[in-house]
Amino acid sequence: MSGERAWWRQATPAQWRVLAAAMAGWMLDAMDVMLYAFALPTIRAEFGLSGAQAGALASVTLLASAAGGIAFGALADRIGRARALVLSILTYSLFTALTATAHSLPELVLWRTLVGLGLGGEWAAGSVLVAESWPAAHRGKAIGLMQSGWALGYILAALLSSAVLPTHGWRPLFALGLLPALVVVWIRRRVPEPDRFVPSTRTGGIPWAELARPPLLGRATVATLLTTLVLFAYWGLFTWVPAYLASPVASGGAGLSVVRSSAFIIPMQLGAWAGYVLFGVIADRWGRRSTFAAFVLAAAAVVPVYGQLARHPGLLLALGPLVGFAGHGYFSLFGAMLAELFPGRIRGTAQGLCYNLGRAISALAPATIGALADRHGIGSALVLTALFFAASAAVVRLLPETRGEELG
Repeated sequence: MSGERAWWRQATPAQWRVLAAAMAGWMLDAMDVMLYAFALPTIRAEFGLSGAQAGALASVTLLASAAGGIAFGALADRIGRARALVLSILTYSLFTALTATAHSLPELVLWRTLVGLGLGGEWAAGSVLVAESWPAAHRGKAIGLMQSGWALGYILAALLSSAVLPTHGWRPLFALGLLPALVVVWIRRRVPEPDRFVPSTRTGGIPWAELARPPLLGRATVATLLTTLVLFAYWGLFTWVPAYLASPVASGGAGLSVVRSSAFIIPMQLGAWAGYVLFGVIADRWGRRSTFAAFVLAAAAVVPVYGQLARHPGLLLALGPLVGFAGHGYFSLFGAMLAELFPGRIRGTAQGLCYNLGRAISALAPATIGALADRHGIGSALVLTALFFAASAAVVRLLPETRGEELG
């Protein structure tokens, strides 16, 4: 067997272990961060938060995750990709569990801030680990599979929320966030560093100055703008989708219970899983930029329709997989293209910086959508995200096509 149908046979067991580790870390990252989204209505009620305040709390986590992503990206260049991955998982799992101890808003802000540091660090370390371990011809597919872990984590959060929230409340739900720490033992024993990894301490430290001058300055600037646009759209949309489904019709929501809204989330995330995986396959064949543009333009078209279907649960359920497919799949671009844009000696630093500066700016999204929801209803507020999806389709054209690029 040869060609695309046999690509998976060309990977070594070590490469598959690397992919499994990064995928598991990303899946559990998603589970931890989305537990907050599902618990949002309950937390709002207990702490008396407005939509803007609840969104701002999510924004705090995103801002911290941006800082964590930048820090762990630099750390990955110094101590290794796998070691940085382990530290990031330990960080977000521990502080997610400690969120359950919060009895005041300042305590809640503290724990969600510390959670964010680990959440941002996981992608910065894990995506570089996969990109450097897999061959150029199949890098997009591997990154797509890694990213698909997010959809599985989202589904896991939905299942846990529907099982725990109605009878036990949000605190036991967050206590389950400690579970990801268990995967760390396996990673330390079974996942090697990429052969091409050389600690930056051996090359004179982290050359931040390279990112401040051409040609890397232009690439870093455009990449940061791209991640800003698409992450604003993503977090603005998917932070509020569970609340949109569970909120009363009078406030622009679909009026579903927590259990029923979780049932709507699962088909959406199955669509997201397919989007992540197929993006990698298509991008390895047809190119990074055109595949990305097709996905985000599809998201820009379907999200406004989804936001206006609150009174039509059947249509919401039917459209959910398409929203998941188009609204998630494009993320598989970043782990591959960002790795291909920058040299190995600063890859972790550059990738962490570009992605997480965008994440820091996009932290305004949950609060922005929450404020609009207070005025116009959640469904109508979600429409704003379509503009950011559409803008990102134009910006990606400013970056070079990197399909098949060998990593240095």
